[in-house]
Amino acid sequence: MSYRTENIRNVALAGHSGAGKTTLFEALLHAGGALPAAGSLERGTTVSDFDPMEKARGHSLNTALASLDHDGIHLNLIDTPGYADFRGPTLSAFSAVETVAIVINAATGIEYGTRRLMEYAKARNLCRLLVINRIDADPGHLAALVEDIRETFGPECLPINLPADGGQRVVDCFFNPDGDSDLGPVAAAHQRIIDQVVEINEQVMERFLEDGEEGLGGQALHDAFEQCLREGHLVPVCFASSRTGAGVAELLALAERLLPNPLEGNPPPFEKNGQPITATPYPDAHVIADVFKLVNDPFVGKLSVFRVFQGTVRRDSQLFIDDGRKPFKVGHLFRLKGKDHVEIEQAVAGDIAAVAKVDDIHFDAVLHDSHDEDDIRLRPLDFPKPMFGLAIEAATRGQEQKLATALHRLAEEDPGFHVEHHAELNETVIRGLGELHLRVMLERIRDRYGVAVATRPPRIAYRETIGAPAEGHHRHKKQTGGAGQFGEVFLRVEPLARGQGFEFVDAVKGGTIPGQYLPAVEKGVRQVLHGGAVAGYPIQDVRVTVYDGKFHTVDSKEVAFVAAGKKAFLDAVLKARPQVLEPIVDLTVAAPEAHMGDITGQLAAKRARIHGTDAGRGGEVLVKAQVPLSELTDYAAELKGATAGRGRYDLEFSHYEPVPPQVQKQLVEAWRPHHDED
Repeated sequence: MSYRTENIRNVALAGHSGAGKTTLFEALLHAGGALPAAGSLERGTTVSDFDPMEKARGHSLNTALASLDHDGIHLNLIDTPGYADFRGPTLSAFSAVETVAIVINAATGIEYGTRRLMEYAKARNLCRLLVINRIDADPGHLAALVEDIRETFGPECLPINLPADGGQRVVDCFFNPDGDSDLGPVAAAHQRIIDQVVEINEQVMERFLEDGEEGLGGQALHDAFEQCLREGHLVPVCFASSRTGAGVAELLALAERLLPNPLEGNPPPFEKNGQPITATPYPDAHVIADVFKLVNDPFVGKLSVFRVFQGTVRRDSQLFIDDGRKPFKVGHLFRLKGKDHVEIEQAVAGDIAAVAKVDDIHFDAVLHDSHDEDDIRLRPLDFPKPMFGLAIEAATRGQEQKLATALHRLAEEDPGFHVEHHAELNETVIRGLGELHLRVMLERIRDRYGVAVATRPPRIAYRETIGAPAEGHHRHKKQTGGAGQFGEVFLRVEPLARGQGFEFVDAVKGGTIPGQYLPAVEKGVRQVLHGGAVAGYPIQDVRVTVYDGKFHTVDSKEVAFVAAGKKAFLDAVLKARPQVLEPIVDLTVAAPEAHMGDITGQLAAKRARIHGTDAGRGGEVLVKAQVPLSELTDYAAELKGATAGRGRYDLEFSHYEPVPPQVQKQLVEAWRPHHDED
């Protein structure tokens, strides 16, 4: 089917786990004619949850794409995982759409994931839509839920349609001012949303005040509605039941009639040489596309899924990756429908497509067809930092390379999954967003790549810093029979504010250290920065100023100043009140109110600072605290035991701060026997 950019709609379905995104995804595809019947999670027949692990677990582990063509509109839908452990793929999908539809389970209401996803979508300047799903499950609770939404997310959240007949059907209240609903007269809701829409634009407001709604015209109302979406002045709330089908056709019609197309949505945040630029979604312009999803398919090979922001990608065309050094030919171009790949001839600006078997493509790569776009980048997404870690190694000797390949491919696919190699410890650490996340990755390593692994807790990512200024000095002098080695360095160190990193300052005067040797001094300093001075952890937040030294015209060489810089820096750090820093995380625990005492007691024993509690829905309490990451090694099991499996938690990296003196003493003493003093 051929269509133009203005006929495209791109929507990601997001929300807390259990909101019903996948069943809504299926219902929309069925309503739009893309499926003869909606698939079932119980039977494992859904388009999006096609992975065997997803079928076994009954929930999404990755994003899935499908499209439908209905009433002249091409709608690209992305189903995203609800568990916070798989937030990486979910947020990746945000870079490919104009609109994020946040799905809320009517029975459970606003949950922690709902709040976080609304924040992410708002920060990315995306249009937002709230879908209250499963309205047939608890129709009497819907009015209170709407008020809860408005209280939580703001008065800009207004129903655009309303449930009726006990949640068995849905009535429009934007274009339609008449009738009744389960939440009262349609006319009252109609007036509220019209008033909200017209006040965004002075000209529209004037026409509305002069001539009433009849004087606006459909296009003026449509344009004002989309301006409200783009500026966050309106977050429409709509109702549906993916189980009964109530409201699904209305949601599809809303997407087709009112959601922005790629020409109307907020422009994506592209940059060139650090300056913002605008990608113009015209099909005849140079190609600019961004890769937001990678799949290592055992049959097709590496599949790179991209959103076209400018130009038209055609089969057999040539594209460059990022800096344009290495072009590739688009041998085959695909549209995705779950696990199926449908070959297409072209993808116009605004569309989503995929290419296969191009190994050089990476996540967030910019694809383009002209060297004019070599330096264009899409502003990175703000992914949560993976803090859960496991040290991993192949259980069988000889499978190390196979494991390395598996880890590389999994990290390519999920930006929330990181692989770290610690050469000084000969340790490989995998990090994810939660215990479930890592468990799924270990299963994929075993089942998809056939590698048995052994795991153990990793070292905590401690850091070192200094607490006071100090000076250091070292003279490196070595005679080996021929030419010797000589270098002498005087330097001072100063603490920087937390998070400032490292500064190296050249304050040498009079040529006491020739300029060609200063990089060697910095190299020696950086060796200590990497390996640590007191406990073996990287040093951060320090300024090093080299201000004096000596050299020898014959014996001075680079290796001598590397050694002198290293030992002078060590000398200074040991005089500068060295401190070991530990990662502190923001922890939010959600559990039934009856377990609050157990939770706060657990946290108090973990050196936590509890910042407060909020009331959740259904007798649930949210406990917010900051906790040292080292104290949370077994917290998942502890929380499960304390709450009979009903508690859950989410954490994000906050900052580093000094460990208590007794902890620092233990870390220093544990490192010292293994440290090579050379």
